[in-house]
Amino acid sequence: MTLMVGTRPSKLAIRQVEEIIGYFPDIKFEITPIRTGGDKDKMTPLSDMDGSDFFTKEIETALLKNEIDIAVHSAKDLEEKTPAGLIIAALTESISPYECLVSKDHTVLKRLPYGAVVGTSSKKRRDAIRLYKGDFIVKDIRGDIEERLTKLDRGDFDAIIVAHAALLRLGLKDRISEIIDPEIIKPHPLQGRLAVQVRDNRMELIELFRRIHAG
Repeated sequence: MTLMVGTRPSKLAIRQVEEIIGYFPDIKFEITPIRTGGDKDKMTPLSDMDGSDFFTKEIETALLKNEIDIAVHSAKDLEEKTPAGLIIAALTESISPYECLVSKDHTVLKRLPYGAVVGTSSKKRRDAIRLYKGDFIVKDIRGDIEERLTKLDRGDFDAIIVAHAALLRLGLKDRISEIIDPEIIKPHPLQGRLAVQVRDNRMELIELFRRIHAG
């Protein structure tokens, strides 16, 4: 049996699927990349999409249509209410709940210059950074991790804020300038965690993925 896995097409999303697959070395999986609304629309601020299905709708539709067997999501991308007919079969432990700063010359947050342009995709991050230092110019940044790093490197921003877990999964620890103090940006409760979603009538898959919880 081969299990078809739906996920977003980014390198990070594929790494996340590989992380889940690693729990089951005796099972064959096939990855099906699916572009979501959030992958197609890179202009809308993510702060406008909190709690929505911006990064999940197309994958969940494929799951409901039996085009895939399971879906793997970044847990914090999940909408507030799971669609009827689907269930979260597993939620992994976080590899890191923290935010981190990536900046030119590895400058840490407190040493960024007056009026530094800081990129972030989250309202929570934006508000926290403005509260920390009111002179920062905080701008929305969209795109996958590689695209955001490219924008930083070409000079669009002085620094960007991204999930520490994302850089760890992509093997980009060398880009980390600083892990931001959780007193400055409170970690999201689902940051760094992965969710495995299946149809609620696939009891054999629900039982299978419960092994992740059992360790």
